[in-house]
Amino acid sequence: MAGLKSHIPRKRFGQHFLTDTALIDAIIDLIAPQAGETLVEIGPGLGAMTLPLLARIPAESPKLTVIELDRDLAARLRKRDDVEVIESDVLKVDFRALAVAKGAKLRVVGNLPYNISTPILFHLLDAVDDVVDQHFMLQKEVVDRMAAGPGSKDYGRLSVMLQWRYDIESVLDVPPEAFDPPPRVDSAIVRMQPLKAPPALDPALLGELVASAFSQRRKLLRHSLGKWLAERGYQGRFDLQRRAEEVPVHEFVALALEVAPPQ
Repeated sequence: MAGLKSHIPRKRFGQHFLTDTALIDAIIDLIAPQAGETLVEIGPGLGAMTLPLLARIPAESPKLTVIELDRDLAARLRKRDDVEVIESDVLKVDFRALAVAKGAKLRVVGNLPYNISTPILFHLLDAVDDVVDQHFMLQKEVVDRMAAGPGSKDYGRLSVMLQWRYDIESVLDVPPEAFDPPPRVDSAIVRMQPLKAPPALDPALLGELVASAFSQRRKLLRHSLGKWLAERGYQGRFDLQRRAEEVPVHEFVALALEVAPPQ
């Protein structure tokens, strides 16, 4: 992509461009694009992942779709005939509609803007049924929280709200010097694969329950979640003599199913 190297990173977009070619090759190996798959890249930037992806996508596959907010980068990407450019804030992209338009489930990849990475993850959660998998570069601290299990200091609301729908794995650590400009934090690649048979529950209800549970994470659940349950007339036997960080995801899910109003 001639001329892209002259682009000045824009702080308001959280732009940090990946430049380490060995790491880029390792990331593409992890994604391992196959023939016929529909790939969507969020935040292609200077094309550090875009070009290697294009080199690995079989010729008979659909065009790579890229979502880019920066109008200068989007304009340059449009000069290629092997990508489809969506110039938009990713939080405004309807991924369910995109999957319908493509006639296939999506494989979503990208180096996500760290300043809005959590909102993007929750936005994509709404379209999880239309996704094959997701591979993202994120702040390592965020990836650790996403993949954490009960009992860990990193285990919290983000862990529960993603793990009830995805199998999550941190697959590669990435140091700051792999970027230009280098971020002030370590990064990591996370792999997110939707669970095949998730429980049928109301995500909003689970979200309320989990937010209440972790609102006072250093206290026993009877001080936080207990009040929330009492307001709903809950009479069950859920153990409130624990802290939220001790409760496994499946127990939060089971409790959400138990307190859900009858259909």
